[in-house]
Amino acid sequence: MTATTTESTEKTGARTTEAAELITGARERIDALDDRIIGLVQERMAVSAVIQKERIVSGGRRVNLSREMEILAHYRDALGRPGTALAMTLLELCRGKI
Repeated sequence: MTATTTESTEKTGARTTEAAELITGARERIDALDDRIIGLVQERMAVSAVIQKERIVSGGRRVNLSREMEILAHYRDALGRPGTALAMTLLELCRGKI
């Protein structure tokens, strides 16, 4: 094994060069997906800020609990129980702790 091959397999935890290459490529794709997800979350936060501002200016409350329940159910239905935790995190990022 060359030094580069050994480094690649050690970095990925793979036992073969082929597996290390596949894992490296898949990790690059995950990193790109994570960057897109982060961008979408930031966009969601900005849209949520507009909604909250308009709701408050119009005399409403900062948070609409019935809407948040819809969001929690949507994520739970799509992703199972862990989806609820993900939705809670998104809601916290978008409106802060209540």
